[in-house]
Amino acid sequence: MIEIENVRKSFGQLEVLKGIDLTVQKGEVVTIIGGSGSGKSTLLTCINGLEPIASGRILVDGTEVHAPNTDLNKLRRKIGIVFQQWNAFPHLTVLENVTLAPRKVLGLSKSAAEEIAARNLKHVGLGDKLSAYPSRLSGGQQQRMAIARALAMSPEYMLFDEVTSALDPQLVGEVLDTLKMLAEEGMTMICVTHEMAFARDVSDRVAFFDKGVMAEIGTPEQIFSAPQHPETRKFLASVR
Repeated sequence: MIEIENVRKSFGQLEVLKGIDLTVQKGEVVTIIGGSGSGKSTLLTCINGLEPIASGRILVDGTEVHAPNTDLNKLRRKIGIVFQQWNAFPHLTVLENVTLAPRKVLGLSKSAAEEIAARNLKHVGLGDKLSAYPSRLSGGQQQRMAIARALAMSPEYMLFDEVTSALDPQLVGEVLDTLKMLAEEGMTMICVTHEMAFARDVSDRVAFFDKGVMAEIGTPEQIFSAPQHPETRKFLASVR
């Protein structure tokens, strides 16, 4: 499981996480919603160890992420993360982009890495794009390639940071369908999203962040039908 205990994080004088407590069980899908600047994306980078924290603890399967003796490279093999921008290497084919980390980080042979990459690309609907270059893909296809790249490391947890926000509206659905497929297969996921219908349909729990605080967390039915916090009600009224 992922355990977040009283986590605080600041950028200079600005405190962006103000004592976050959250436990995510294996197989659970938690979506995080809220306005810009509420700390949603920062929490994901802290879970992955990409950002240090000021205080508190984050544990992944009992390993403290920010402890001085933690091997972050080893821990990150468990935690896939996909950002808004897919950051592909333009001079490499789709297959080469996805095989890079298994070869360099896991030390797999070229043939073993290509087998894993091809399987994951097929899984996200890109089995016919192995030899294509990223520039020849649509935005939705590039984002699905980024998901396949993360899956190629065989993570136990996946973090998604507003993965549809940079896409044209007509491409959002294909990426959300991929996330739904992963959820149905039992992948443990934390998703920061602006897609309320996705959060309602896929989540086990939905957390609402406001100004660095997790103001409310509950089932999708409770959050969307009977939110308790006034800021949750105000936010949902603005996005519907």
